[in-house]
Amino acid sequence: MTTVAKPIVTPVDAADPVATSAPAPAEPQKTAETKLDDFNIENLRLDQSFLDTSVKKLLLTVPVKRPSSQDFIRVRPNPEYRATLAIVELRDERETYLLAPHIARGLPGEFSMATVYTAINRQGVVFLWPVKLPATDGRVIEWHRAAAEAAEIAMTRWVRIKANMSLGAYDVVAAQGVVSDPAWPDVSFQELLKLGFRSYFVGSFDHPLVKRLTGAV
Repeated sequence: MTTVAKPIVTPVDAADPVATSAPAPAEPQKTAETKLDDFNIENLRLDQSFLDTSVKKLLLTVPVKRPSSQDFIRVRPNPEYRATLAIVELRDERETYLLAPHIARGLPGEFSMATVYTAINRQGVVFLWPVKLPATDGRVIEWHRAAAEAAEIAMTRWVRIKANMSLGAYDVVAAQGVVSDPAWPDVSFQELLKLGFRSYFVGSFDHPLVKRLTGAV
């Protein structure tokens, strides 16, 4: 009688993770067809809640300049947002410097006294607008007088200010219709001055501008 050998079966240890776990299937490679799913409109569509995030625009740059003749502007009416200051304008370089009072006293005849207004255009750009005051001898320059009057009007209305060379003064054009008031940034006038004149503040007699004006360079 022939005896058939039975195969030896090794019992599986259920506690052995290697023995019980099946090999992980290989991750399918992305193809051009699967990448197109990224552009599924249902996955890209935004609902209204996406726009509810509150943001605050930081004010980092404040130009010091005259209003552009193409811009409608407003002037902030609050008295604390304007001041009479000592300035020096370098026309060739298109630079305006702010002088500390003790520097101005040491440079008679080299600076101008100006009211520096806080202004804004329709695009929301805030800028500082220096308007020169009459000279100490009482002589009135029509350009400066017209600019001061335009600044007063701009405290209540949107206006454009255009130079009229034939007139020797500025024309002021008021916006027609109802135009909403500007949204002024929550920034103090002191901070606006720091931003506007941070590279053009003269607080020492060692400043290059003082040396230039006194012939020390």
